[in-house]
Amino acid sequence: MRLNALDWTVVILYGTLALAVGLWFARRAGRGTDEFFLGGRSLPWWLLGTSMVATTFSTDTPNLVTDLVRTGGVSQNWLWWAFLITGMCTVFFYARLWRRSGILTDIGFYELRYSGAPAAFLRGFRAIYLGVFFNVMIMATVTLAAIKIGGVLLGAGKYEVVLVAGAVTAAYSITSGLWGVVVTDLLLFAIAMVGAVAAAYFAVAQPQVGGLEGLFTHPALHGKLDLLPDFSDWSTASAVFIVPVAVQWWSTWYPGAEPGGGGYVAQRMLAAKDEGHALKATLWFNVAHYALRPWPWIIVALASMVVYPTLDSIHAAFPHLDPSIVRHDLAYPAMLVFLPHGLLGLVVASLAAAYMSTISTHLNWGGVVCRRRRVPEVHRFGEVGGPLRSRRASGDAGTRDPRQHRGPLAGERAPGVPDPAPDRSGDGPRVPPAMVLVADQRLERAGGHGAFLLGGGLLPVL
Repeated sequence: MRLNALDWTVVILYGTLALAVGLWFARRAGRGTDEFFLGGRSLPWWLLGTSMVATTFSTDTPNLVTDLVRTGGVSQNWLWWAFLITGMCTVFFYARLWRRSGILTDIGFYELRYSGAPAAFLRGFRAIYLGVFFNVMIMATVTLAAIKIGGVLLGAGKYEVVLVAGAVTAAYSITSGLWGVVVTDLLLFAIAMVGAVAAAYFAVAQPQVGGLEGLFTHPALHGKLDLLPDFSDWSTASAVFIVPVAVQWWSTWYPGAEPGGGGYVAQRMLAAKDEGHALKATLWFNVAHYALRPWPWIIVALASMVVYPTLDSIHAAFPHLDPSIVRHDLAYPAMLVFLPHGLLGLVVASLAAAYMSTISTHLNWGGVVCRRRRVPEVHRFGEVGGPLRSRRASGDAGTRDPRQHRGPLAGERAPGVPDPAPDRSGDGPRVPPAMVLVADQRLERAGGHGAFLLGGGLLPVL
């Protein structure tokens, strides 16, 4: 075990503070489903955006970046940098629409956009696939990284790491709801960034590295510092850059950068105060996620190639580790042993923070995705030319009263559109809460908003 009393004091203070935040927001989270899973739709952009960044930073993230850099150089990161494209599309095309929909989860969009048994089946399938199987897989990879870090820095066994870290995380995430999760994420992100910068500083300060100048001129890093791959090697360039930029960004469900936004990113857009806060939160997330956060990890990874040039050198430095888990990703925690005491405790706390932010978010998001489905809010047409009446039922359509939408929806039919309720019973076709569709016609709203139905799809008029 490499931590001393000072390091353990820092770690314990961090854990106590995280639990205190959870207990502070426990009473607020108990006010209802909307409050627990969406924070009452009252969260500001800076808090939501930081929470998105903290959630996508887990114990396995610096390990993964280290593995990419050591095996393929800095340009290997285009495997995930390519998702910036869909991230920016989410910012400028989808963030406002997610918030405007008023739904409780991204899974609920399927029955808002489509209808009938196929839509219900799709929603149920996606809930099980993403909320259970995919969710468990992500938490398992995060926990595996925590086990590796715990083995290197603490000398702890795998069951000890899982039981202690899992129990503390579950305690505050289950009691505090989304408000507690995002406020804790803010704390976790601050600690994690301080820890990452400290790790990078002491990594380049090692005598073998010789500072930044020595690092960038070291023979071991020849060909590893380029931001773009070598396009003369077509097979490598296509796998690392061309395919991710041309295909992968829109065809892959990548946590935090799904095409159009989804998962916990959609959950936070839905929890924003308004559409403007949803857009700003997603923009801040993409700036911090791609341009700010990864560079300290990249510097540590480059320095590790000088200090631990091979896997054998890593295993020789930590002979007590199971050889089956000694991979290039282990070089990141192996570089942390050079930190002085006090800072070492802070870095361990930052990695614990990264673990807890991801696990807590996936517990909260997985819970709302897998919750029991209820009947959504519907709207009905009344008499021709009469007002648009609404009927409310609790469910995934949210808690907003439809009368609070910006501008009332006009109840008059556009010229040439068939009567939607010929029997005058008022029990006409269901219409989603955020939009009314009419065939090839524009339905004007008082605020200048409307929608076109083109080729079976909805084109919003903002």
